[in-house]
Amino acid sequence: MRGFKFKLLVCSMKRILVLGAGRSSSALIAYLLREAKSLSCEVVVGDASRQAALEKVPPESGGSAILFDIQQEAGALDAISEADVVVSLLPPHFHPVVARYCLRLKKHLLTASYVSPEMRGLDIEAGANGLLFLNECGLDPGIDHMSAMQVIDTIRRDGGHVYSFESFTGGLIAPETDPDNPWRYKFTWNPRNVVMAGQGTAKYMENGKYKYVPYQQLFLRTTPVRVPGYGEYEGYANRDSLSYIDTYALKGIRTMLRGTLRNKGFCAAWNVLVQLGCCDDSYLMEDVAAMTHADFINAFLSGPENVAAGEKLARQEGMAVGEGEMQRLGWAGLFSAEPVGLTKGTPAQILEHILNKRWKLNAGDRDMIVMWHRFLYEHDGKKKEIQASLVVKGDDAIQTAMAKTVGLPLGIAAKLLLQGKIPVRGVAIPTHSAIYGPVMEVLKKEGIVLEERQIS
Repeated sequence: MRGFKFKLLVCSMKRILVLGAGRSSSALIAYLLREAKSLSCEVVVGDASRQAALEKVPPESGGSAILFDIQQEAGALDAISEADVVVSLLPPHFHPVVARYCLRLKKHLLTASYVSPEMRGLDIEAGANGLLFLNECGLDPGIDHMSAMQVIDTIRRDGGHVYSFESFTGGLIAPETDPDNPWRYKFTWNPRNVVMAGQGTAKYMENGKYKYVPYQQLFLRTTPVRVPGYGEYEGYANRDSLSYIDTYALKGIRTMLRGTLRNKGFCAAWNVLVQLGCCDDSYLMEDVAAMTHADFINAFLSGPENVAAGEKLARQEGMAVGEGEMQRLGWAGLFSAEPVGLTKGTPAQILEHILNKRWKLNAGDRDMIVMWHRFLYEHDGKKKEIQASLVVKGDDAIQTAMAKTVGLPLGIAAKLLLQGKIPVRGVAIPTHSAIYGPVMEVLKKEGIVLEERQIS
């Protein structure tokens, strides 16, 4: 990553181009449209479906919608050439393509996605051209980085030394939503990513020792988390926590663990699906067109065919019918005679399709983001602890907490860039105080606040 330049580069920017009008774009676009007049700029939303883009830009908003296909080079270059800042919410594998176009046309780029090796390779050239390619500026990654660095840098300034850091973030549903749902979960972002989450080996550090958790054990090894006012949760490790030792400049730290947060009981039930093989995406199943939900589960079980899938699974796994994991799997419809409704699919694709029938957000549903950090540090020879949490609720199934926490940091960063208030250039993430400081300050005004508690 390129360094930090102290000279503020004030650019007279006229247009922000938002690429992608999916479920995470609503709060971002609404924020930019709201701020456009004070910034004297135009907001343009581009999507492969112009209708989807139009739905995010009300006629009275002053913004505009265009058809945008990243795979049509001439049209993509034309749209980007008229922008000053590009905010990409396209699928992550398209970001390097957008970045190369922005580099060619000398445009700033902001994304909420992880920095890929391809993106990182553009660092020197972007910096040399005075461009900021800011990534990981959404929720997780994004607000997790910014809120963590805010606390870590404060501890350092006071002369403390952080020796343990744990962080978990989850997209859940609000307590008042779907009270009979025993999973306490619905899809609030890309369902495929949820089904595929955790595959591979998780790596982290615990008390000075490297730890490795293969996928088949991941949902058995959870960390209990308590968030004041909201209750008990459980977290499982993300794929690679070790890389954040350098990202957060925590060399010598003894515990570094980043993970995903879920309500209690979720991981045990999800582990049943993992162990069965329902999350496998490596092969196509046969006779999918004739398959029911129960047939899908039964395909992974042994035993006589005249025994119901739910009963067979309970016997095989030694679980009580109608309780715990079996209750959750039954509520999700996995033992029903309902047709799957696909003509083909991998186990993971079929599972996603089945779950989406019960886990899709309905009009009256509200989602909820929960983030929790724990910092252990030494100060003046004494061991101390800070816990910090952030909870955000959605307004409805469109203006979700997920959309707010992914989109608002991007919108705020775009505004600050327009105002010449972000001096960083090159490929970057928001771990520098010149970025996280002002972004977190504006997030606070938008009701997204990190609550800190000194435990000891």
